[in-house]
Amino acid sequence: MKTVSEAVVVGGGPVGSFAAWNLSRLGVETTVFEEHTEIGVPSHCAGHLSIRSLRNLGLYPLPDGIVENTFSAATFHSPEDTAFSVRLERPVTCALNRELFDKFLAEKAEAAGAHYRMGSRVRSLILDEGFVKGVNIEHEGEAESVEAKVVVDAEGVSSRFVKEAGLAAPQGSCIVNAVEAEVENVRNLETNAVEVFLGKEYAPGFYGWIMPLPNETAKVGLAAKTGNPKDLLQRLMFKHPVASKLLKGSRVRQLSFHPITLGGPIAKTYTNGFLAVGDAASQVKPTTGGGVIFGLTCAQIAAETAFEAIRRNDVSEICLKEYQKRCVGKLGFDFSVMLRIRRFLDSLSDEKIDDILRVCNRLGLGKALKDVDEIDFQGKLLLQSLTKPAAAAALGYFLLLYLSANP
Repeated sequence: MKTVSEAVVVGGGPVGSFAAWNLSRLGVETTVFEEHTEIGVPSHCAGHLSIRSLRNLGLYPLPDGIVENTFSAATFHSPEDTAFSVRLERPVTCALNRELFDKFLAEKAEAAGAHYRMGSRVRSLILDEGFVKGVNIEHEGEAESVEAKVVVDAEGVSSRFVKEAGLAAPQGSCIVNAVEAEVENVRNLETNAVEVFLGKEYAPGFYGWIMPLPNETAKVGLAAKTGNPKDLLQRLMFKHPVASKLLKGSRVRQLSFHPITLGGPIAKTYTNGFLAVGDAASQVKPTTGGGVIFGLTCAQIAAETAFEAIRRNDVSEICLKEYQKRCVGKLGFDFSVMLRIRRFLDSLSDEKIDDILRVCNRLGLGKALKDVDEIDFQGKLLLQSLTKPAAAAALGYFLLLYLSANP
């Protein structure tokens, strides 16, 4: 069986749906193929996002029920139990119900004209004379070929079709494995503050977190380069001197696992008839592992680029390279800074992490950052912070550490 669609989007997650929404709003006939039978299930992300970034994308405020909590504070805990807190003047981030958020974006895409094919697994790309010309799918045991002028790959971190299209996938050495638990009966948390836990004993190569939600519930998770994530989560929840007290008496009601890529965007995100977005292109913050905002940003650019290429009847990589050029212009500086921060963080011993948090406290860095209202574009945030003496002093200290670790 063979069908035709101007554009095909692989994956009905938030990045895929946002691409489909923008394509459809521009008048491009768009079909989304999602292997699961329900949008947003299973959920693979904590849903901790910047309010300002969502607003800039036209996605905030959100309908009732999607935003579960907002946060104006964060406390960082060192391996030696030194705590450093930042308390902001207003809520800067929010916790989203990812299932409802994903459904909201899919509904917007459908309302704009996108067609969703649920339970449809994309098996391979249709390749012809160096061009991607559609996808081969399987639905209820039946094979189908779908021709398209442009394929937008939002499949996630597996990046199967990125490789099939001849592009370099995210490097395995830059991937951490994450686990998240939804817990209940949580009574000891400050409701407007996220708790962050550092140290190789609990989250080697990354960090752990507690994100409070309403009704005495929370999301608790971590990611790590080595070790069993489930075992590490148990250690964090029940043996960490601070986390175990905050979570005393809590009960786990659901667990989920997913990989996170921290290596920055892949070298090339486009080829003839093909664009990669989101986790598939490793458009994920190397510092925190957050990929939704940058993925949505690039999905919008991908849709606009694909629309223009289809309008010109030229979907060659010569035309589609505008996608990567615009993404680099929008996010390149921040990615460059965050990759350096990630290398710096990876070089630190637990003892040095403890020293850093002590220095932050002594310099009064928490008070200096109280007016921060954006956490995603961290390169630009760093530049803005240099006008504050405490932040400039802290940066000088970090720079000396970085240079000593990276001679």
